[in-house]
Amino acid sequence: AGQLEASCSSMEPRAAAARELLLGALEDLSQEQLKRFRHKLRDERVDGRSIPWGRLERADTLDLVEQLVHFYGPERALDVAKKTLKRADVRDVAARLKERRLQSLGPSSPALLSVSEYKKKYREHVLRQHAKVKERDARSVKINKRFTKLLIAEEPEAERARRSDTHTFNRLFGRDEEGERRLTVALQGPAGIGKTMAARKILYDWAAGKLYHSQVDFAFFLSCRELLERPGTCSLADLILDQCPDREAPVQQMLAQSERLLFILDGVDEMLAPEPAEAAPCRDPHEAASGARVLGSLLSKELLPAARLLVTRRGATPGRLQARLCSPQCAEVCGFSDKDRKKYFYKFFQDEWKAEHAYRSVKENEMLFSLCFVPGVCWIVCTVLRQQLQRGQDLWRTSKTTTAVYLLFVASVLRSAPAADGAQLQRELRKLCRLACDGVLGGRARFSEEDLERLQLCGSKVQTQFLSKKEMPGVLETEVTYQFIDQSFQEFLAALSYLLEDEGAPRAPAGSIEALLQGDPELRGHLNLTTRFLFGLLNTERMCEIKRHFGCTVSERVKQRVLRWVQDQGQGRPRAAPEGTEEILAPQDTEESEEEEGEQLNYPLELLYCLHETQEDAFVHQALRGLPELVLERVHFSRMDLAVLSYCVRCCPAGQALRLVSCRLATAQEKKKKSLMKRLQGSLGGSSSRATTRKSPGSPLRPLCEAMTDRQCGLNSLTLSRCKLPDSVCRDLSEALREAPALAELGLFHNGLSEAGLRVLSEGLASPQCRVQTLRVQQPGLQEALQYMVGKLQQIPALTTLDLSGCQLSGPTVTCLCTTLKCPGCHLQTLRLTSVELSEQALQELQAVETANPRLVITHPALDAHPKPPTVPISAL
Repeated sequence: AGQLEASCSSMEPRAAAARELLLGALEDLSQEQLKRFRHKLRDERVDGRSIPWGRLERADTLDLVEQLVHFYGPERALDVAKKTLKRADVRDVAARLKERRLQSLGPSSPALLSVSEYKKKYREHVLRQHAKVKERDARSVKINKRFTKLLIAEEPEAERARRSDTHTFNRLFGRDEEGERRLTVALQGPAGIGKTMAARKILYDWAAGKLYHSQVDFAFFLSCRELLERPGTCSLADLILDQCPDREAPVQQMLAQSERLLFILDGVDEMLAPEPAEAAPCRDPHEAASGARVLGSLLSKELLPAARLLVTRRGATPGRLQARLCSPQCAEVCGFSDKDRKKYFYKFFQDEWKAEHAYRSVKENEMLFSLCFVPGVCWIVCTVLRQQLQRGQDLWRTSKTTTAVYLLFVASVLRSAPAADGAQLQRELRKLCRLACDGVLGGRARFSEEDLERLQLCGSKVQTQFLSKKEMPGVLETEVTYQFIDQSFQEFLAALSYLLEDEGAPRAPAGSIEALLQGDPELRGHLNLTTRFLFGLLNTERMCEIKRHFGCTVSERVKQRVLRWVQDQGQGRPRAAPEGTEEILAPQDTEESEEEEGEQLNYPLELLYCLHETQEDAFVHQALRGLPELVLERVHFSRMDLAVLSYCVRCCPAGQALRLVSCRLATAQEKKKKSLMKRLQGSLGGSSSRATTRKSPGSPLRPLCEAMTDRQCGLNSLTLSRCKLPDSVCRDLSEALREAPALAELGLFHNGLSEAGLRVLSEGLASPQCRVQTLRVQQPGLQEALQYMVGKLQQIPALTTLDLSGCQLSGPTVTCLCTTLKCPGCHLQTLRLTSVELSEQALQELQAVETANPRLVITHPALDAHPKPPTVPISAL
């Protein structure tokens, strides 16, 4: 209270002096000038407000002084008066006011700037601060020169991705379907996909006046990792001041209009780290609290509920974080399109010849080129290529996985050192990997100088190459911390540590492979990328590279322990639904209720990603023997998800089963606009002849269908349930049925098939090469298509079991079915019609067939109680 009184008493003389200055200036005006001053003052808006004309129209000099001081405050009133005098063309009086003010009050303080004036100053500050971004190797590049547009898919139109131009970014904070303003937007995607760069570009474009111009006055970029590791306490007001160019920012006025603030929170996944029980959330932006409390209160909208939030995260994570976010609008960052992938190479190299040479080299490696849709991988690839071009070396063409690309980058750093330092560098790298692993397992991203001194890494080459130094103000002195140049590099080096371990120095239990692999999958999500890297390093070729580059032999025991762990995942997990009977009992709207629960971490898919990263067919084949059935539920498959699944299916052992339940198969594709010439050609029929010969576009499921036809694929059973199969999928699946070497069971349950789609599938089943022995179809309606399908039964050579339970079979369809069953070429042995409503005539027709053919078993409750007709030889029929 004493401090407040002292502050007020110090302000009173300045306020009185300001009144005297204003009065002296206005008394120098003639009546005509005073009238003009009043009219100009009416239009002088500060923070969107101006003095009402009713208070100015008949005001004399004393009244005008009081209105100015009351409306704007004593010192800001001087700025408004000087500006208005100039607009009223009384510049001599304005100049005298400025001179007298300087003599009486001294230089004006930045605090006198209005919010609108400070907004301009802050935007200019942001443009200067964020004009350049640091890349992973600490090089600074201009953001406009390096940023390449990404594909962003917004919910609920996730099937259609848009390039990240100004229009796409502006859409993020549009209104939802109910017309409400969106307050929280989540940019999500895997590591390295470009979320942070996109968030920084949004901040820069806002400052440049391209985004949210009429909606956001101030935007702030906060790193969640830095905020969580910040020592001591801080308030949100302190964090805002840290972002400003000076400590005199009008924070109170900013917070008063919180609906015009945007907070960009980068990396909110860090909130998943274990932490003690939390205190009550902050509701006062001036309350000092831990970084975790401030961040959690912002996310949950307990603090500044009207402010906009843009958060970045690695995935749609369940549990604590998902519960904290208040109705987020989700947007998936999908990486580069093919066109933008090429643009990135040209922006990176700048030299056209080098860019074209590098791009062509990478494009020849199909697997590596496909990985370059991830901007982080693309940066590593370009960095290594630049080093090899500088050395005059041939461009490499061997890397097939993300792990191989990261390994190549680390090896290139080691190769840049003199040969005499090689052994020392290898020892330092082992220590750096141990530091990375301890941090990953312990949830740490920042390390102290003591951590580096303990491992003798201070000043080492690996420290300068892979760690960035950061100085933060501490309580008593500046605190120096270190962190890896990118979180993904820490995770890669942590995985590498398991293979660089000295034979004579076994790990403590806390750092063992079991500590990385075991535990609740939903609580170890932050270890997923490290686990993928570990699998990738177990590839035989990668292990040889490790031996060559780092001078150590990798024990096969590591590989066997990981293999045994994968096989253990399938123990005690029986096949979920033999005979598909649960599909009959499931209500029709199950899919809707399941989708409302939200996306969940799909652990089987993550395990498949790990196996895909090995790119070693024999290892995957052996690992999947412990997982006889793969069940993926409620997965919205991306292009990469389907590539991973397809690879694992191609390598699966004999007897493998795959069930896709309530999955969305549509992949996000870039929305392409046809050129005017192409549209004219299409309307005039100029391209009609070419269109007739062009092959129809593949369905999202084509990679999986092609994998099923591979000679080494042992997939025995495929079930698609509630997946909304379009006709394009039916075409690809029909082709796969003709060639799949091991597929013996096919289940299609409530997939929304069309008449045309079911007919196309029937053609594939009727192929002489089709090996399907058991077919289960549960699809209401489609009488004509079902009739067409049962008419093909005699042409399916291997089919012995047909399950039409839950279907609606009309009288003509049953008659067609019975006619087909009587044909000598029909080898069906079991027909299941559970829960199918049959007329009396239909029952009699079926019982006549069953009686005449004792080898055929027809399952229907009414048939057992129905009187049997006299036996008629099958030849008579």
